[in-house]
Amino acid sequence: MYYRQLGKTDLNVSIIGFGAGPLGNAYGEISDDTGKQAVHAAIDHGINFFDTSPYYGLTLSETRLGHALKGYRQKVLIATKGGRYGIDVFDFSATRLIRSVEESLQRLQTDVIDLYQLHDVEFVSKQQIIEEALPCLERLRKQGKIRYIGITGYPLHLLRDVAMTFPVDSILSYCHYNLLNTTLQDVLVPLATKDGIGLINASSLHMGVLTEQGAPPWHPGPEPVHEAARQAATIAREYDTDITTIALQFALQNKDVNTTLVGMRTEAEVHQNLALIGTAPDQELLARIQEIMAPVKDINWESGLPENYEPDAQSQREKDSEG
Repeated sequence: MYYRQLGKTDLNVSIIGFGAGPLGNAYGEISDDTGKQAVHAAIDHGINFFDTSPYYGLTLSETRLGHALKGYRQKVLIATKGGRYGIDVFDFSATRLIRSVEESLQRLQTDVIDLYQLHDVEFVSKQQIIEEALPCLERLRKQGKIRYIGITGYPLHLLRDVAMTFPVDSILSYCHYNLLNTTLQDVLVPLATKDGIGLINASSLHMGVLTEQGAPPWHPGPEPVHEAARQAATIAREYDTDITTIALQFALQNKDVNTTLVGMRTEAEVHQNLALIGTAPDQELLARIQEIMAPVKDINWESGLPENYEPDAQSQREKDSEG
């Protein structure tokens, strides 16, 4: 395993982080024991960064992770979130965040959270994030409830603007550094490098697009993106590999990212992901895939409040017309 310092913090995180969304049955139901075995296998092989949220499985992910980490707490770094509690349930008020931190501490069975993040900040006003939510987390840090503060979300420009206004320790971005979209490199890396902000990359499989089975029906990306991924998957099989392997290899090569979160449901998936550390994608295959992806590369979709959309975000109408 390799480790990188998360920004200017004293957290040295494994380059693969354990995305604990699957512990909340986000990608199909698993048993408590299956999830626990996955967590223990990850720890045994050097993964020390675990990212969860009360939103994942409506507290199930945090609860399962807390149980699985009994006896292992000193070996791991726990990141969780607050502000999002359901598909359309958002509350970034100071009152709710204070209560949310206490609830997460109980579910995770710990007395301090290493990294506490505001979850999907695009769904409320930037003003509330900067003037209420982040100052609240700063007070909780001074009380010793949390160690470091982060923000997460989809629109890169919003994340950048918030971090330029209020000092945060980390930014978690999803679907913006992978085979289909690399705009994180241009928008966030310069700021993170200059200010010493930790960068966490999530959804290197583009929320399921870069898999053999393809994305779930709810995926917001336009049809041409899915079609390009299907073509790339076919070519990957010609090289006796699969699109998921190439996608993870590609993401893990980015040294400007401190850790790449990968959702893991089972011990077998943990071992599959660990086997990719230090490996590089076949360059001929990668070139062919990138050629296929070129016409649909860096497409963004709408997420959150209209005022927080990415400048080039596609509307549903535009996606339908392309399909």
